[in-house]
Amino acid sequence: MADTVLFDLFGVIARQQSSSGKELLVTTAGVSAPGFWESYWALRMPYDRGEVTGSEYWRQVAATLGTTFDEHQIARLIDADIASWSAVDDDMVALVEQTAASGRRVALLSNIPEELAVHYEKHHRWLKHFDTVAFSCRIGHAKPEPQAYRWCCRALDLAPGRILFVDDRAENVQAAEAIGMPGHLFIGPGHARQAIAELDTVPQMQ
Repeated sequence: MADTVLFDLFGVIARQQSSSGKELLVTTAGVSAPGFWESYWALRMPYDRGEVTGSEYWRQVAATLGTTFDEHQIARLIDADIASWSAVDDDMVALVEQTAASGRRVALLSNIPEELAVHYEKHHRWLKHFDTVAFSCRIGHAKPEPQAYRWCCRALDLAPGRILFVDDRAENVQAAEAIGMPGHLFIGPGHARQAIAELDTVPQMQ
């Protein structure tokens, strides 16, 4: 059974994009919101996997919108994008710290571009609690791709069944379960705490 916890970042430990942050992105781009978000998400996966830089990503977004962003505007968009994803849930940070302090191994798997990964490394010391930090931009795979979960198994040197995966998106949990990882669909800190506590009530693999 599972004895290590693999956490998602955004929507679990960190908050989803803030409304004010999303508004700032659209204002900075100077385009309509529906078209902006369609392009933002349609082009996001290669950016998350580290296949393109932030500047390249925003130029691609501009091209699909039939416009251009200059270097100054791109820098502002990168900064606004980082800010929109920067809030964390203190209760979940505490749960990560408590889980690690209990002696249980914890790890992190996140779809995240390089600029945002650097921001989190600079500003959030609680990342030190994770045995493995799997940022999609560094490992070249993003959820729900099976390779992302398998990368974590190799890094932790554990079979999938030894890892409880916690994520707020059903498709990501289902992808983890498809390779043999027990999954917990995150709906709040209380339920996550209970799911982790229940790991102590079942026999562990020897």
